[in-house]
Amino acid sequence: MKTILIQLDTDPLPSTFDRVVAVDADVDQLFSYGGVTPEMVEPLVHGAMFTRGPKDLKSTAIFIGGSNVAAGEKLLAKVQKVFFGPVRVSVLMDSNGSNTTAAAAVLSARKHLTLAGCEAVVLAGTGPVGQRAAQILASEGARVRVASRSVERAGQTCEAIRQALPQAQVIPVAAGNTSETRAACEGAALVIAAGAAGVELLSAETRGQLGSLRVAIDLNAVPPAGIAGVEVFDKGTDRGGILCYGAIGVGGLKMKIHKGAIRRLFEANDAVLETAAIYQLGLGLV
Repeated sequence: MKTILIQLDTDPLPSTFDRVVAVDADVDQLFSYGGVTPEMVEPLVHGAMFTRGPKDLKSTAIFIGGSNVAAGEKLLAKVQKVFFGPVRVSVLMDSNGSNTTAAAAVLSARKHLTLAGCEAVVLAGTGPVGQRAAQILASEGARVRVASRSVERAGQTCEAIRQALPQAQVIPVAAGNTSETRAACEGAALVIAAGAAGVELLSAETRGQLGSLRVAIDLNAVPPAGIAGVEVFDKGTDRGGILCYGAIGVGGLKMKIHKGAIRRLFEANDAVLETAAIYQLGLGLV
């Protein structure tokens, strides 16, 4: 039985990145649809559900992608509503690479730090990758400061994390200027920068003042760096006593997790792979 991956992308054109990864993950057939909205989902999912017998449903799966993570979450919710009983297929949601990137960042930090009880800061923590990185860190028992220019937005993100993970130790902090950012990062052993491309979130001067900092991870691949002094290819590179990871340094593990998640889809017909499940999968790959 050939494996079929149905790509539901919220952008007008299905992502070539995600298509290449699917091929490299040994998918036999890839059906790609762009501009997908929740209103379009039902017939596409029915086509996956009703064309193969119960024993063969695990050979069909759905990948939800696109640049808009909120739109991807709405597609995931709709897909799950269409399923009923055992008549379903496995589904992976990784819009904008948010889940696989966050998992790879935390797993990179985990190589050097005991996360339970660790003081961690996620700069731009209200964005799709930042929120997921904060959630994963909290699931490991870290005390996480969710930093944003807007404390109100940071508070909303913390509340959303607590809804998914009631025991999460997350607090909102302001990081709208240099002094606020320094205060937000003071005493932290780990800083992850998950901001928009080309925006510096932590200056070299401020970074040098953080005596407790042990690991710095910058997920921005576009100059200037989100954390000044971190190079895009850094992979545990010691820079002044701080172990640094850049976007491409984390990217190899992100790709490994992405491919592994696609392969996992075809092991059963009832997997739902999003933040927590993708991180658990990543733990088995490092």
